[in-house]
Amino acid sequence: MDPLTQIRAICLALPESSERLSHGCPAFFVRGKTVFTMFTEDAYEETGHTIWCPAPDGVQQELIDTEPDRFFKPPYVGHRGWLGVRLGVDPDWPEITEIVRDAYRQVAPKKLAAQLD
Repeated sequence: MDPLTQIRAICLALPESSERLSHGCPAFFVRGKTVFTMFTEDAYEETGHTIWCPAPDGVQQELIDTEPDRFFKPPYVGHRGWLGVRLGVDPDWPEITEIVRDAYRQVAPKKLAAQLD
């Protein structure tokens, strides 16, 4: 299965999520308003497929320090704690699912986020 199909399945399984283009890239929103995952392909100086997601405090730097080949600080939103994930570097889909779910929790209304627990 191609990476966008995988990401789409993960994101659209979350409560009240939807997809539309944002800045020319597939992006996934909570209640059509707040983005929680953006999928890129050969964009913004990164080759291959990547996702960008808001991460809990401290997670971005910890993952980048641990595995700099897989994780990066994305442009434009990285300074706000967003995490970049390179999907072409041995993707661990259960881990990526948790990263996306954590991103959803960061931006979703509390009642929707609670549905994941």
